[in-house]
Amino acid sequence: MKKKIAIFWPGDYRAKPNELALPGVIQATEQMEKAIKKLGYIPYKVEGFITKPHEAIEKISPINDPLIGLYTHWVYGPHTTDGVVGKDTPFLLASNFSGKWPGLVGLLNTAACLEFVGRKASRVWTDAENWTDDSAFMSRLEEWCKNGTIKYSATEVKKPVKVSEKGSKIAQQIADEISQRRILALMLGDTSMGMINGYFGSKFLTKIGFTEHKVDQAWIIERGTKISQKRIDEAYKFVKSKGITFHYGEKEAEDFDEKATKEQLRDYLAVLDIVNEFKADCVGWQYQLGLIGLRPPSDFAEGLLNSACRPESNGDTIVDSTEGDQGNLIPMELMKRILKKKKLHQATFFHDVRWGVEHDGRFIWLLNNSGSAGAYSFNHKPDSLEGVHSYRQPAGYFPIPGGTFTGESLPGKITWARAFVMNDELYMDIGKGEVPKLEEKKKEELWTSITRQWPFMAADLGISRDTLMAHYMSNHIAIAYGDIMEEMIALSHKLGFKVRVFGGKR
Repeated sequence: MKKKIAIFWPGDYRAKPNELALPGVIQATEQMEKAIKKLGYIPYKVEGFITKPHEAIEKISPINDPLIGLYTHWVYGPHTTDGVVGKDTPFLLASNFSGKWPGLVGLLNTAACLEFVGRKASRVWTDAENWTDDSAFMSRLEEWCKNGTIKYSATEVKKPVKVSEKGSKIAQQIADEISQRRILALMLGDTSMGMINGYFGSKFLTKIGFTEHKVDQAWIIERGTKISQKRIDEAYKFVKSKGITFHYGEKEAEDFDEKATKEQLRDYLAVLDIVNEFKADCVGWQYQLGLIGLRPPSDFAEGLLNSACRPESNGDTIVDSTEGDQGNLIPMELMKRILKKKKLHQATFFHDVRWGVEHDGRFIWLLNNSGSAGAYSFNHKPDSLEGVHSYRQPAGYFPIPGGTFTGESLPGKITWARAFVMNDELYMDIGKGEVPKLEEKKKEELWTSITRQWPFMAADLGISRDTLMAHYMSNHIAIAYGDIMEEMIALSHKLGFKVRVFGGKR
């Protein structure tokens, strides 16, 4: 490898997150430069955050030296991808493994975006304060500096287990139903925040029994003007009566009130009407940026869609994948159908893979997403919204007040999955795990270490930290309570996915 190594800062499109993250990025850069120099190489810095695709093209495309992107907060995929695609120079994604800032989230999303467009890259991470003290990190960095790539153990990434006759029968029933009426996904806008890896399009969807109908998010505003005040008031009365706790007027949420929630219910009802008009099975909701200055955040509406207990419900959930992410939408809808066949509650959940810690002899991932976790996760009662809290989304990111749909996910066995594209083929990752019961003090410590206003799930995913960080193809994960792993493997195969099974110790 060449002696000189370039370091750049992928960034958020929004100025405020980059401003808040700057001290941490500077500190991480100093640590990376120190590590590179210790290995005998010469680092140099690309100036400033890359906050738009054209900046990636202009700033890092001309670089022919080996390249390191530093991921220490949330960043958009194109702010890396658009500057490195079409080249084969050694490229490394590096992150500090920290809960304070979602840098590892940005790394996982960007790695999956790069895989989608066929650009190879390596990954490295550390939770050490002094990076050069982390022997595993330094060994991996040295391997990359010498060879241009890092090889990780894949012993926990396995071929699918043999499926029982019962599991295969359930999967075949669902596959037959899909062949009779393919699954229609209503896509409200495009993927959010540069999630290249979250959009598959008709090329892939039609091969697996799905199709999409795209509707611009502007329809939410236009249809919302036609929602009667009576429907909104009845919806508000419903959510209050079913047990949601609203945190109106609290510190840093002085503008969050009943009116804000009712506007979120207006959007919920508008989307419900569009779903009914097109007879859609599930929803991908773009969420941020497009309407952020015009409407309240969609969290509350999306949480309701993923709950069977909701205003004007037909008794079913409407699977909603926030950020328009089809990589979560597909497994969530398939898992819902399996759960129903097995007479388990049908709710499935969307989470960010936010951070993780060792606790009681196992590695616990903290799953924390602002949008798409439904009420069943917080109460295990299909006909209740108890346990749901609505806090104001932080004003620094969401100028128009609106509440989250938040709670603590209850203990239980889980199955998890994720769809993604690799080598121009659709894959499904599947695993089993458990949400353990945490003591109150530990739960609060972990929850406040990430984003307290957002839904929280502490989960043992049945694999080591390094397996997920090295091999997982997203920052998002789909969750279902119950053991439906066999059926999910069989159904994925029958629909045409290649399948990877993670772990398997449970």
